Amino acid sequence: MLQTNCCHSAALPYETCCFCNSTTPEKLLDICFDYINKHLETICSYDSETGNLRLMDGLALPVEICERLLNVRSNSFTPINSNFINIFKDTECTRLKRVRLRKTKIQDHDLEILLKHKLVELDISHSPNLTSNCIRHVTEYGTSLLSLSVGENTEIFPTNIYGKLRFNEEQYDRGFIFLAPNLKKLTLKGLNSLQPDFYMLLLNPLSTLTHLDLSNCSDLQDFDYTQHFVNLTSLVLYNVDAIDTKVSAICKLTNLRHLDISQSRDDQGKYEKGTKMLKTLVENLPKLTSLDISGTNLAGRGVAETTNGYASDIPGLSSRVNNPFQYLGLYETSHDACLRHDIPAKLIAGNANEEQILVAALAYLDRTEMLQKVMNELFHLFRFENCQYVGQALNIVLEAMNRHLHERHIQISASATLFYIVKGFDRQLHDVKIKRRIITTLLNGMSVHKNDDTMMRNGCLTLCQFRIPVDILFDYERLANILLHSVDGLAQESFVQRIGIYLLNSLACQVDGQQKVKLGELGAIDKMIWLITERLERGLCDDVLEVAWSTMWNVTDETPTNCRRFLENKGMEHFLSCLEKFPDKEELLRNMMGLLGNVAEVKELRHYLVTPEYLCVFSRLLDSQSDGIEVSYNAAGVISHIASDGPQVWSVTEPSRSYVLNKMVLAIDRWDLSSHRNINYRSFEPILYLVKVYHTPECQRWAVWALANLTKVYPEKYCTLVEKEGGLQLLEDLIRHPLPPMAVKELAAIVIENCRKYQEHGWQNVEALLDG
Repeated sequence: MLQTNCCHSAALPYETCCFCNSTTPEKLLDICFDYINKHLETICSYDSETGNLRLMDGLALPVEICERLLNVRSNSFTPINSNFINIFKDTECTRLKRVRLRKTKIQDHDLEILLKHKLVELDISHSPNLTSNCIRHVTEYGTSLLSLSVGENTEIFPTNIYGKLRFNEEQYDRGFIFLAPNLKKLTLKGLNSLQPDFYMLLLNPLSTLTHLDLSNCSDLQDFDYTQHFVNLTSLVLYNVDAIDTKVSAICKLTNLRHLDISQSRDDQGKYEKGTKMLKTLVENLPKLTSLDISGTNLAGRGVAETTNGYASDIPGLSSRVNNPFQYLGLYETSHDACLRHDIPAKLIAGNANEEQILVAALAYLDRTEMLQKVMNELFHLFRFENCQYVGQALNIVLEAMNRHLHERHIQISASATLFYIVKGFDRQLHDVKIKRRIITTLLNGMSVHKNDDTMMRNGCLTLCQFRIPVDILFDYERLANILLHSVDGLAQESFVQRIGIYLLNSLACQVDGQQKVKLGELGAIDKMIWLITERLERGLCDDVLEVAWSTMWNVTDETPTNCRRFLENKGMEHFLSCLEKFPDKEELLRNMMGLLGNVAEVKELRHYLVTPEYLCVFSRLLDSQSDGIEVSYNAAGVISHIASDGPQVWSVTEPSRSYVLNKMVLAIDRWDLSSHRNINYRSFEPILYLVKVYHTPECQRWAVWALANLTKVYPEKYCTLVEKEGGLQLLEDLIRHPLPPMAVKELAAIVIENCRKYQEHGWQNVEALLDG
């Protein structure tokens, strides 16, 4: 049995659990390869003649480094192409033995470069640009090949316009298609429309084979030419039709240890004498330890047979009751064979329970049709039941998503399962490596399927289970791009648009200026203005409109470039329009004024706010009681920053500067110093700047009131910040200065006293904890 949340079990290999050894730090070697993959210029230069990458002069890389670099590249989001393969052109300075490529854009000459390394293993799948010229390269350089895998969508065999394989007379005279005299493992997937003698020509010279996989291949009418495979230990005929006509040929392969005759197609796998057929195969293949009959009717109806006192609910396997298989595939067999009690196997792929489903998922990781069904089973398991083997399931789900990035149904089912895993077991997901692997896999899927509403919904819901932005800072830009696309790239007012903008708002919070600038560069301001315009046209004030302003408030915080973008995108016109259409929406008003406070902090942009219309609005909002004191407070902040530049910049006559400043003082005096706030300061630099504005004490009044309020209500957060940024010295200077009025000095004294009390009580609390 599997062990709960652990991978040390007979059922699944060690590496299938995400939680075992999860607290070990990331290996330096992994970090280095990841960096080199993203910055190839560290080891490469450009060939001036071809424009391709080449290894830097003086460098020579051993086989371990070359293969690791190729694998990292293959598993990354960056496709392998001719430019990258050219790094390995010099076989004196680079070495390759095992090459596994999936979904590449390599050409024939690229494969020739790789084969010149005298490879022992070559795996190419979904490489549509390769042609039949590759066959010649395999023969020329394949004398060392031990394993060759040609996966789906890689058509290296010549075809004519009728789709039949075509070979010239020379190939027939030679009696082979390609030569690889030492080949032990051959995988050919998805070959169809073949000439009858194709497989004979192909397989006849490959007498050293021990493993043969012909999954999804057609036209295997005559299978007798495999009888010379005396060393064959593994034969996979998944989704090969008419298996019943090949039983006698298969039975001659008496050294077989693994046989797979499973089916995923409803029109295949139903045999007239299924029990007899299975019994014949098993009794003639005595060395079998692994058998897969999933999707067939070979397991019979479940009438038990007894042999030597041992019962088997699968009649065709009665001869194995006292010699059970290590593995038996029974997924989607007729009459629910996997639900039966007496099954002669240690590991079973099926859907009877959690263990069977996980075994099936592992067994069918490379089979799109089967894996899609298993992922659905796994989803229902996590949604409706308690699961024991979370670590194994998590690893399988991530592997499935990474292997089948472009398969929509697998991405949707797996990401839905991922949501329930993360949501239900978040306490076990404390390790940074696990979090990053989950997030990276999700972002890969969302990037490819960004126009799919369901996939985007699953991804966003799962991301909501993490700490945003802390957990995603390592891939900040990619997530930002995806979320920005969800704002206007999908259906309006959809759930995805809503959750996308909420995540985007979270992404803009509590990050440094560089990341806020990046959000602006990626178009965050433009997209928010577009959303606001669309809502204004419909006269709709909803949560999306409010969060759009909140997002711009966050993204402009201490970021002058984004403040300028706001103004250049007619942000102030949109502010006035929202104020006119939705004057009573407190949340909206607070968010808008918070944003304008950020703009007003930028000295070179303040003159844009000095118009009669804007100043009248700010003055009027001083009297607002919306959202407590927030709107009035932010209006006063905007006015204070404008006024801090001196009387000369107040270039309008109405409203007059003195009138607005007097009104601001009256507003400040009305505020309760104990008011709880809906605001977050990362720095007091803009406020402390106003403390030094002696020519306009009204500005000082607002600034010092803000400090007094924040240090009183949130001393643990803001007292330290005042002291850290030199605020106490500025306030002491203010108290000693002759110009500020007494009311301002009294507020300054309150701030100093708040910080003094916090210092005393704060240290006392720390000492009490230490004593305890």
